Amino acid sequence: MRILTGNDLRSGAVVWWTGTYWSLHVEDAVDVTGEEDRVIGREEAARRVNAAYAIDAEIADGTPRPAHIKDRIRALGPTVRPDLTLKPADPAAGSWVI
Repeated sequence: MRILTGNDLRSGAVVWWTGTYWSLHVEDAVDVTGEEDRVIGREEAARRVNAAYAIDAEIADGTPRPAHIKDRIRALGPTVRPDLTLKPADPAAGSWVI
């Protein structure tokens, strides 16, 4: 099974191809085996997605699951709590000494 992932051109969010649109949820992804290049070309030309690529996936518990750990992490979202990260506007953002 092959599924498509990329980044939404407007928000930068990780998205997954559903067969008709891009979803934020990997569970919505569909098998595109043999049509990867055609779909990627059309969607990038339409400026809906950036850096799209096909990945291997398997069905687990009835939903697609990326085969590679990198893409599993992309499917789950950030690996740190967003409320703990420094934002550029934070006064403390430039005070870290390494």
